[in-house]
Amino acid sequence: MTDDIRLCRTFQTAPAAVPKDDSAKYLVSALEAEGFQAPDWLVPDMEDGTAPDMKAEGLENTIEKVPQYDFPGEIWPRVEWSYEDEEYCEKGRNQIDRLVAEIGDEIEGVVVPKVGRLEDVQRAAEVVAEAEAEHGYEDGSIGLSVIIETGRARSDLREISKFGENSRLTALVFGPVDYAAELGGRDLGDGMPRWDGLLEALSNESSAADLLSIGGPFDDLFKERAGLTYYNADDYADQVEHEAQLGLDGSWSLYPKQTIQANTIHMPTPEELERDVHKIERFNEAKREGTGAVTIDGQMVDEATFKNFRNTVQQVRAIDDIRPSQTKEYYDGDLLSRARELELSYR
Repeated sequence: MTDDIRLCRTFQTAPAAVPKDDSAKYLVSALEAEGFQAPDWLVPDMEDGTAPDMKAEGLENTIEKVPQYDFPGEIWPRVEWSYEDEEYCEKGRNQIDRLVAEIGDEIEGVVVPKVGRLEDVQRAAEVVAEAEAEHGYEDGSIGLSVIIETGRARSDLREISKFGENSRLTALVFGPVDYAAELGGRDLGDGMPRWDGLLEALSNESSAADLLSIGGPFDDLFKERAGLTYYNADDYADQVEHEAQLGLDGSWSLYPKQTIQANTIHMPTPEELERDVHKIERFNEAKREGTGAVTIDGQMVDEATFKNFRNTVQQVRAIDDIRPSQTKEYYDGDLLSRARELELSYR
């Protein structure tokens, strides 16, 4: 029952090249991450995360380093693109072609930023399809995720999502900084807006089209008080919890400590798992006894209620499939075994 759960609790971008003796330092560090520091999706970043004069090196680093590691999550390089600049689209086209040609077996798809209206998303999808055909890959084997960070993409969000229902489009990711800049938003010194309306729409449209929805980055990594600089864990946790409450599937991480937090927040707690495993066990006992209506701990259980219990168990199973070290660390062994063995059919 885990096949229909696609995980992206964490969408971690890592600069594909940095101005250091080892320019692939951060990319390699992310590929080697273990435990809760390991993201579900690793995004080698050849766009904003890499300096303009190092993007070519970033592409070479990605092609060289990714195949050297048995990364258990998904690899989604972010290429260059801009709906309003053909030069960037051509750069993105060439990067996609090289990635598919040389490490097509190693990546699940590509992330395309700064898309415009529906037609621009369709154009990006065609570029991926052309690379697939050129290099002998089956149609649809290379996915596409796009960053919603322009007014045009926001205006066409529903149409883009509908396009995603029957295409290679996999995830919609929010890019708040470029979005605010394009709208002419001002920095008044008290941080970014919460974008509640946009995030709710992103969650709803993605859910309706069976796409993943991912929140935006949080770059206020450190705070300083009384001469001490410390990691800004509270504010990032607030953002991720807000995204989880709105139904987003995952959160953007820029930093290993953020990945720990996002992985944890987008994961059922041990108490949630115990509660829902217990309820499904009781429900299954009632089914075997031929009971009609089932009441568990005072709660009437119908199919919708049962699906909520099941979602918890399926999420944990999916995490256990790709990150067993995380589930082993987080859950009691007996509880995890019960979750793995449960019958999850309502009827």
